Amino acid sequence: MNLLTYNDVHVDITQKEWALMDPSQRNLYKDVMVETYMNLTAIGYSWKDNTTDEHFQSSRRHGR
Repeated sequence: MNLLTYNDVHVDITQKEWALMDPSQRNLYKDVMVETYMNLTAIGYSWKDNTTDEHFQSSRRHGR
C-alpha cells in the first residue's frame, strides 16, 4: 500500500508565479487544492502528521 504525503498532492507556486496568474487561474488552483484535500480527508487521510499549518500560512502570505 502506498501512503500519500502532503507533498504528493500540494502544488507549490512561488509568489512570482502567483503574480503572473490571472484571476481564473488562481481560482482554479484554489478549487483543485480544496477538492484534493476534501477527497483525501474523505478516505481517512490524517492531516495532523503534516505541516499543513505552515503551508496554509505560506499560502495566506501569497494572497491565496
